[in-house]
Amino acid sequence: MTYFDQVAEAAAFLKAKLGSLAPQIGIVLGSGLGAVAYSVANQIIIPYAKIPNFPHSTVEGHSGRMVAGLFNGVPAIVLQGRVHFYEGYSPQQVTFPMRVLGALGIRAAVLTNAAGGIDESYRVGQLVALADHINFMGFNPLAGPNEPRFGFRPGSGLRFFDMTEPYSKTLRALAQEAAAAEGFEIPEGIYLAVNGPSFETPAEIRAFRTLGATLVGMSTVPETIVARHMGIQVLGISCVTNLAAGLSSRPLSHEEVFESGRLVEVRLARLFERLLPKLQHI
Repeated sequence: MTYFDQVAEAAAFLKAKLGSLAPQIGIVLGSGLGAVAYSVANQIIIPYAKIPNFPHSTVEGHSGRMVAGLFNGVPAIVLQGRVHFYEGYSPQQVTFPMRVLGALGIRAAVLTNAAGGIDESYRVGQLVALADHINFMGFNPLAGPNEPRFGFRPGSGLRFFDMTEPYSKTLRALAQEAAAAEGFEIPEGIYLAVNGPSFETPAEIRAFRTLGATLVGMSTVPETIVARHMGIQVLGISCVTNLAAGLSSRPLSHEEVFESGRLVEVRLARLFERLLPKLQHI
């Protein structure tokens, strides 16, 4: 069975489970942010382990469930946790869930993550909208034969495609409007992706700052590349869960990342409740 056929099989399984629900927005929840899915009404919950060919989350803070339903009245599908390259998955497996979301017909993807703050003005718990990224993972998930059948929209599915605007300016503006209505600001930042699982060294963080990065993490970039290959608009939102190495006297830990994510879940859920009705009209 080809990779495309595996994606098609998973999408067909999910369409049967979703019935008349046709999700327009896909949301991926990063470390410690999974409780945002509880805001979805009329929930249809499907564990990743039940979905054909779907990779399983192995990291604490990633529940490994798909939650579909209405998010403030908008048909949406939420991935409660993701898989990472450092878990031993291939780039194609890491991006398999995004391929499936594309096959289900989503028009926009909201990708969240827990990130280390490189910009010294950031504070723990702050939300930052991604304006661009730097791929330091050493791979591109599209390497290998191109599959044009993933071009679910006109002009997509191409071998070579434009990445001038990986994260939609329009979606960022809508997110900032929604945040302002909730009484807080979302600055823009540049996300640098590394493989992990070890945290970065202080020297690496100084190098990343020189390159222009303001955030560092271990996800999101492969999903963004694949989403753009399929013509899906992307909104990236990082939760600053810790200050990067060398910026704090505290040693870095996954527990800190997880707890910081939990502190911002309510704010993120409120943001999505205001934002999603705007996204369905893009």
